Amino acid sequence: MTVAGLLLAAGAGSRMGRPKALVELEGEPLVVRGIRLLRAGGLDPVVVVLGAAAEEVRPLVADASVVVAEDWASGQGASLRAGLRALAADGVVITLVDEPHLSPLAVARVVGAGDVAQATYGGRPGHPVYLHRRVWSEVADAADGDEGARAWMRAHPERVVHVPCDGLGHGDDVDDPAGLARARSG
Repeated sequence: MTVAGLLLAAGAGSRMGRPKALVELEGEPLVVRGIRLLRAGGLDPVVVVLGAAAEEVRPLVADASVVVAEDWASGQGASLRAGLRALAADGVVITLVDEPHLSPLAVARVVGAGDVAQATYGGRPGHPVYLHRRVWSEVADAADGDEGARAWMRAHPERVVHVPCDGLGHGDDVDDPAGLARARSG
């Protein structure tokens, strides 16, 4: 079974003041951290979806394929659809570029836990999310605006396997300079 990694990194980062893919944490751009996370979780291939500042981010993407979501400004749903269309795999693990504290162990844990598997931290759902190919078209059809797979998962809770990942990092977003400062301090 081929399981791909999909890193959604297309946003402009309006609250951050610049695209989050370019933001550095511990001397490393978040897009590079995200690729490394998916690779360390055992995923191949890895696809990065870009949009805002795509030409500035593209040189940072090594060891992964790039897909540009032309309609990235319409939200995360557009990025998810672009990424799923580009993949030739049996399953995919999805993460967001602004979640630098995810663990490769959490990535590996969600793979194959069900057709749809979502990591939880303290009982709260988060990333990574695993989707088997058989649900991709349904998920893509439900993705709209800033709702990626979340809209579909809310509509079909009986089909989502929650995978506890407590102690395996956390899925807190780095949305703004204050969040980045928190991420840098711990």
